[in-house]
Amino acid sequence: MDASARRSGGGLWEGLYRVVMRRNSIYVTFVIAGAFVGERVVDYGVHKLWEYNNQGVQSKN
Repeated sequence: MDASARRSGGGLWEGLYRVVMRRNSIYVTFVIAGAFVGERVVDYGVHKLWEYNNQGVQSKN
């Protein structure tokens, strides 16, 4: 089997997997960036849900 036959096929996900898993530093950066972005998205969603559920409610301070 020649090299061109082995490289053909795959698809977007396989190509992304190869790029991310090529080096440990890229993998670690991808994981840390993904965790940061995921945390920001979840925090934003929870905040919006909290504001929606507590609209017009006065707090007892």
